[in-house]
Order: sequence, then structure tokens, then C-alpha cells
Amino acid sequence: MRIKEILNHTDHRSWKIPNQNWRFYQEWNRAIFLHWQVDLVDLEKFVPEEIEIDLFDGKPWVSLVAFTMEKIRPRYLPCFSPISNFDEINIRTYVKSKNKTGVYFLSIEGGKKLSCKVSKMVSELPYRFSEMKRTSNQYSSNNFEFEDEFNIEFSIGKNMSEKSKLDEWLTERYALFQDTKTTINEFEIHHLEWEIKELDVEKLKVNYPRFKKIINENPDKIQYSDGVQVLAWGKERNKRI
Repeated sequence: MRIKEILNHTDHRSWKIPNQNWRFYQEWNRAIFLHWQVDLVDLEKFVPEEIEIDLFDGKPWVSLVAFTMEKIRPRYLPCFSPISNFDEINIRTYVKSKNKTGVYFLSIEGGKKLSCKVSKMVSELPYRFSEMKRTSNQYSSNNFEFEDEFNIEFSIGKNMSEKSKLDEWLTERYALFQDTKTTINEFEIHHLEWEIKELDVEKLKVNYPRFKKIINENPDKIQYSDGVQVLAWGKERNKRI
């Protein structure tokens, strides 16, 4: 779909897109979503106090999203596949600020060292390299420094005919809030609504020692999507308290 068409579809958003020109294009393709309902007390230690944790029916959620980043590029430049295309896994929770609902990353892993270095430098997001492999029905990642391991074998099911309020709450997020040592950075994004499919999990290993109290091998909800085309704006820096 052309970028102009993406920008013209905004009815699924709860606030308007920014007036400024978008700065980056990217695609989040073949996305696997694993979601866990967690206890607030276990989650709070990972989220800076300046960022409010969002709740669904009084409970917070954490998600592991494994996908393939493709065609990422600045507005006026072409993509360069050795850097622009790489597998990524992020572990995120759901937050809100200034009447905007968004996500906060507890962890971001990329499957290419150079892509992680460039992404971290440009965005200030906490990218780190992990060894990743992906096929049509399997996705795996290992990080020996943190002793993190993820492996899933799966088959893709049918399209979900109707999404629940929880499905939308977990996926339709158009802001990102992330901390550095001195700032809370806010990013605006836009894409069409996620089209969700069922995912049948045949084998799953989730071992992130730092997050053992909030993610495990028994997710409360599982989803899959072919992906979305994403427009992103520049970051807005806010000084930390």
C-alpha cells in the first residue's frame, strides 16, 4: 500500500497523527505475539516512575513480539538491506502518558550486530545483539551474555473474524515511551490496523532470567500477523524528574 493511503486511514486511532512530516519508514512483518497478564508489583521494578503503566480490567500485561524488521529507512533515502532487514524480538509492556496509550520496551534484541548498533545510535532504544534463526514455522534466539533463550515452533491458523477489546488493546498502540539516563523519549508512529491470525504453538521455550516472574512458557494469549507498514516521527525528549 502506498504511504499516502496509509496516512489517509486514521479512523482506528484515538488521536490524530502529528502535523509534521514522518521521518522513518519500516515494515514489521510476520509477527508472533505472546502475551502474559502479570502482577503490577512484579512489573513496576522494570518501568521508570515517570511512565504510568496502563491496565486492562485492572491488570497490566507484558508481551514478547518476535518479527522481521524490513525496509527501514529515513524519509528521503532508500533502504539498505544489510542494515534495514533483520529479525527482532522485543519484550514490552503497556503504558500511557499525556492521554496517549503506548508501549515501553523492557528488552529489544536484533539478529544483526550492525543493525543493532545503528538502531541504538539513531533511536536511543536499548537494542542488543542476539543470535537468531527464522524459518517458515520456527523462530529462535540466544543471547549468551544475558543467558536469554527463546524458541518457538508453530503453524499459522486462520484469520480472526473479529477482534476482542483485549486484542485491540494489546496491538493498536501508536506511541512509544522509552527512558535514557536523562530523558523520557516519546515516539509517534502510524500504521493500518493489525490483521490478526490464530497461531498454533507446537513447541515453546521462553527463558529470560531477568523476567522470570513476568514471562514464562504459558502465555495467556497468542496471536500472529502478516505485518504492517509503519511510519515513524522523530523523538520528543522530556527531561526526567
